[in-house]
Amino acid sequence: MIKAGQIDKGTALLIKGQPFVCIDREFVNPGKGSAFVRLKLKSPSTGQTLQETMKSQDNAEDITVVDRDCQYLYNDGENFHLMLTDNFEQIEVPMGNFPDYQYLMKDGETYRCTFWEAQLLEIQVPPKVVFFVAEAEEAVKGDTVQGATKYVTTETGLKVRVPIFIKQGERIRVNTETKEYLERVNN
Repeated sequence: MIKAGQIDKGTALLIKGQPFVCIDREFVNPGKGSAFVRLKLKSPSTGQTLQETMKSQDNAEDITVVDRDCQYLYNDGENFHLMLTDNFEQIEVPMGNFPDYQYLMKDGETYRCTFWEAQLLEIQVPPKVVFFVAEAEEAVKGDTVQGATKYVTTETGLKVRVPIFIKQGERIRVNTETKEYLERVNN
């Protein structure tokens, strides 16, 4: 058991028999009354989100999770195929559990994964990732309005708005939370 006031982002909880991960937390200490915590929780298995408000002294059932390294192999359109690096066991994870990750994970890369009782709860994608630009439309000569941008497609299929000087074959760094262009990467 854990006190609600000690729950932080990333804490795994068991609510109504389902595992949930805290994705946002707000501690409120009003002038009158006792302090409370507003939690935003997400179920990794269903994608469902919950808003919970608890007094900071209330107890919640926390669960023990294990972090393991997994190598991303590929996706078949329905499932992500991952391999545990410590024992080479392969696992399939429905893509619907992690819909935003389809274009963020690169084949052969290793990611830290959080498990609870053999169930994958979370895949930790780095906050910034370098992608190869697979497709880019050519910039129009004379289109030099300050801040002019265009869309490119990365090797994983992610569409990103970039400055017009980015060309096919170059590498770019992207913020994985906002899916926005950060900078061009040389060599």
